[in-house]
Amino acid sequence: MPASAPAHLDPRLLRAFLAVAQELHFTRAAARLYVAQQALSRDVRRLERELGAELFVRTTRQVTLTADGERLVPYARRALQAQDDLLAAFGQARPLLVDLNSPGMATGRRILHRARELAPEHELMARYESGLSGAAGELVAGRLDASFGRFAGLDPALRAGLDHQPVRYEPMAILLPEGHPLADLDQVPLAALAGETVYAGAGNPRTPEWTDLAHRLFDGRGIEVAAPAPLAVGAEEFQRIMAKTRTPVLAVVEFPAMPGAVLRPLTDPVPLSPVSLVWRKGLVHPAFDALRRAAAQVAAEEGWLRRPAGGWIPAIDLDTMNVRN
Repeated sequence: MPASAPAHLDPRLLRAFLAVAQELHFTRAAARLYVAQQALSRDVRRLERELGAELFVRTTRQVTLTADGERLVPYARRALQAQDDLLAAFGQARPLLVDLNSPGMATGRRILHRARELAPEHELMARYESGLSGAAGELVAGRLDASFGRFAGLDPALRAGLDHQPVRYEPMAILLPEGHPLADLDQVPLAALAGETVYAGAGNPRTPEWTDLAHRLFDGRGIEVAAPAPLAVGAEEFQRIMAKTRTPVLAVVEFPAMPGAVLRPLTDPVPLSPVSLVWRKGLVHPAFDALRRAAAQVAAEEGWLRRPAGGWIPAIDLDTMNVRN
């Protein structure tokens, strides 16, 4: 890295750099920062110009850090932490970073919207880590403040550093390619999936809690969990892979609409995906109380914590979801 570094660097450029350095993928980093990919690429190029150094090697297949990029990572982290500390010391808190898993997932989005209404004086920023396991390490490390997902499905070592608040028993569904023999049904009984192979995120390091839930649901029902598939980044890639394999996908009832596919609720029994608001122990932030209040309010208004008669949930999740913090 050249000695003649600029006298001032926009913190936004450093945040853009760190997101790409952590993801090593511009699309995922852009989703995480809730910005357009073109804007993120522009910010990284501007930082490279201002530093006079190439930070990433970009090919059509992968993104990797250069030696200068590797050197910049710890400096960027310390600079951003110092800025956050300075703002906090003068009563100007840094943004509360809230992971919504992925764009279009309704539970976290609705709670974040309510929290912004309850605390308009604070900034609450959305992130997209794709799954609770993907977010948990970031939570423990303090690089993320809160996330949503199946708390009981986390590794016990990660759970030890986290707290949670039950939010929802979300009914599960099956995403079927158009023309599938079950696509004409309004609801799909679990027994009708016997003999099917269903995609449930196997091999995705960010969502093993979801794959584990699928294994528990399908056990003894003659339904197979599909082998690991190429990791789809974004709705367009997910749709392309689904269209190519024509494999049913385990989902939830508020899963975003997908062209070329139909979403059908699962029944007999109604399987439930347990969702909690999850945060690292000891988290202190002036907007965090608003996020917890928002979660409780929306859950009560929508009846999210009322389990339907005969609803299925793994035994391992029952005690977890009965906890009230």
